Amino acid sequence: MRRLCTVPGVGRVTSGAIMAFTPDLRTFASGRNFAAWLGLEPRQRSTGGKAKLGSVSKMGQSDIRKLLVVGAMSRIRWIVRKGVMPDNWLGKLMARKPRMVVAVALVNKMARIIWAMLPLGVNDCRHLAAMR
Repeated sequence: MRRLCTVPGVGRVTSGAIMAFTPDLRTFASGRNFAAWLGLEPRQRSTGGKAKLGSVSKMGQSDIRKLLVVGAMSRIRWIVRKGVMPDNWLGKLMARKPRMVVAVALVNKMARIIWAMLPLGVNDCRHLAAMR
């Protein structure tokens, strides 16, 4: 739980819910599969090798998803209050998208970071940038 609290936007309640409600994260093949289990991935309709992405399905583990969205919104509010950094990934996204869309994108990123932290045994989310 302490490792999960190092992810910005994830607190004690969210990390406890993740530890309690998620199955073993090694069962998910990738971070995208974990995010899809939470209900954060867009619905895919593909035919003839052409993938079309739709809206986010919102089917999945709703308790953890709601806690992650609250954490992402608090992080977005903190960034807006401190000043948006236009060179940052989040700052660029906030410049062109509504706040709730940015929050869901941030939650998707947070879910992938959580998946990468737990099964691999990474101690801190700052080390994940070196893994990419």
